[in-house]
Amino acid sequence: MSEINQTPETVGMSARRLERIRPALERYVETSGYSGFVTRVLRRGEVVHADNIGWQDREAGLAMSDDAIFRIYSMTKPIIYSALMTLFEEGRVQLVDPVSKFLPEFAATKVMMPDGTLVDQNPMRPMQVRDVMMHTSGLSYDFLEDYPVGEQYRAAKLMNDPSRKLGDLITELASMPLAFHPGTHWHYSLGTDVAARLIEVISGAPVGDFLAERIFAPLGMTETSFGVAPEHRDRLAVMYGHPDLLAPGMTIGQLVGHFAAGNHGRQDVDATYPVDTPDVFQRGGLGLYSTASDYLAFARMLLDGRAPDGSRILGRKTLELMHSNHLPPELLPYSVAGAPVPGWGFGLGSRVAMDVGQMGVSGTPGEFGWAGAAKTYYWVDPVEQLVGVLMTQFMVGFDLPENDFRALVYQAIDD
Repeated sequence: MSEINQTPETVGMSARRLERIRPALERYVETSGYSGFVTRVLRRGEVVHADNIGWQDREAGLAMSDDAIFRIYSMTKPIIYSALMTLFEEGRVQLVDPVSKFLPEFAATKVMMPDGTLVDQNPMRPMQVRDVMMHTSGLSYDFLEDYPVGEQYRAAKLMNDPSRKLGDLITELASMPLAFHPGTHWHYSLGTDVAARLIEVISGAPVGDFLAERIFAPLGMTETSFGVAPEHRDRLAVMYGHPDLLAPGMTIGQLVGHFAAGNHGRQDVDATYPVDTPDVFQRGGLGLYSTASDYLAFARMLLDGRAPDGSRILGRKTLELMHSNHLPPELLPYSVAGAPVPGWGFGLGSRVAMDVGQMGVSGTPGEFGWAGAAKTYYWVDPVEQLVGVLMTQFMVGFDLPENDFRALVYQAIDD
């Protein structure tokens, strides 16, 4: 991504007001255990803010660098869904297709009822492709405790074994019961990993190769992949924060306890998010490494569907479909780990702003984006032609530097 090459005022932003971003984020470095941030803001096709704050490795005294590499965890998800939608645009998959059409093992997957009994999926409404994109599939995550199936996930170490190939992971997942009938609830889940496996089966290529061909190469995302080459590992930002979310047996409840006790610091997450096995550790819900500039290139594409050379990655109507709310009123507000998210809907892989007054943050109806477990964050505002990217490495932070960043970006609009 190019450097800032003209003043922000030419695209309706105040350079003076953008200067407020740095001191606000420096406070998190000084008082809250964050090591550092890389931030990028784009408006109307121009980068109006680019900054590096704090430390890439605090103990070593290594300043945060422009090209620092980050584990982006769940910010992998929007990339996976965008890639899957390129197959949708080719007529190779429909949103209402049963997942079992491509992954037959899910045809036999049962649903666990509240009393523990197992029943068949509704044959008229089985798990559909759109369900794994919307988190309405009936699947869950190891670290979530609100359904009994979570204990089965933890026992099977679904999130803890990066040596397991994606196809094997999904086959094992399909052998476990669903937490609820597909389409009846919103629940954060391994659905994106199923979406990644759908890409592999439909395209005939490993998901990493497919992403490289359809997304990374056209967008010039040369720093984004499922691993980090040895010669670039000195650029990997150190992880800080609370204990590893993906550690065996870890739950959100335990992490809340660590937060309450003030247990945060430098963390080693190599055992669950390795740098050196990119041909095996290919997932959907997490796994990618990226830089702020690379992710800005991806998010920029979501404004108009085009690569820098003008070639089209996704059609305009496809982008509109992806970033419309797909949840019916009875499923709103959706909740993440028991915390309601008022004012937002959910599209095909991203939250979607619906009611700014309910959201409690600055924004615009129709804005969309997502975040990662280590506090990486991005959003795209089509109305304002605005993109924001914040990169850091703080495992499951309970404070909200991303909301400060949003407020500081929006208050700098000056047109």
